[in-house]
Amino acid sequence: MASLREIKGRIDSTTKTKQITNAMQMVSASKMSRAEENARKFAPYSEKIKEVVASIANNNSDVSHPMLKKREVKKTGYVIITADSGLAGAYNSNVLRHLYQTIQKRHKSTDEYTVITLGRMGFEFCKKREIPVSQNVLGLSDQPRFAEIKELASKSVQMYAEEEIDELIIIYNQYVSAISQVVTETTLLPITNIETSGATSDYEYEPDEEQILEVLLPQYAESLIYGALLQAKASEHAARMTAMKSATDNAEELIDELTLSYNRARQAAITQEITEIIGGVAALE
Repeated sequence: MASLREIKGRIDSTTKTKQITNAMQMVSASKMSRAEENARKFAPYSEKIKEVVASIANNNSDVSHPMLKKREVKKTGYVIITADSGLAGAYNSNVLRHLYQTIQKRHKSTDEYTVITLGRMGFEFCKKREIPVSQNVLGLSDQPRFAEIKELASKSVQMYAEEEIDELIIIYNQYVSAISQVVTETTLLPITNIETSGATSDYEYEPDEEQILEVLLPQYAESLIYGALLQAKASEHAARMTAMKSATDNAEELIDELTLSYNRARQAAITQEITEIIGGVAALE
């Protein structure tokens, strides 16, 4: 059995760990609320730009754009969104597992795909496994601004426009609720699913539809990347909050067990001392 000093030391260290995890839980809860609000506020912009694109693409058969047309897929680009650190439960591993399984299933050579990473965990994962990475952004803020990923998003869309890749897929954690995040895979390019819910508005275009699409479609694709990033950040903070709550609960259980062990050991020591005293008294008699 461990000594009283050892048990007391473990109780003290576990108590300090509990204080840290509890603080991290509260911080993550605050960040999650703000990130959830950011994702919610961005949704109307994304829906409106999608509505305009759909209005042009679906109502005018003479209008065409390379981003709206499928072509033979010779090379695929994957955008993956992860965190810059761990302590977030299965948040990172779920995305990375999905990416790795997709690559193993769909590709036979590294010439058939490239990866674009948002977050250090994804970049390190690809680096260790010699998965080709064409672009990466590290050190994203907890509440990211579009300016932080504008260059990456623009280059990713340009890679498709210049036929360096023939499709662009994004993999990230979709925020459902504070306790639920779902790994989601979405094809960004080509843009084929632009049906809108409900009736669309009638627009008058100046100068013309094709020139508007030339500007609007890249912006739409970039907005999808940013929207996914906002969802992923809300999911990250939610996952970290849940992980830290679980760690705090486990620490409390461990402290209770250690306290019980400490009390038993202390009682045994007291009993031993009393027994020795009684034995000594008896010997003197």
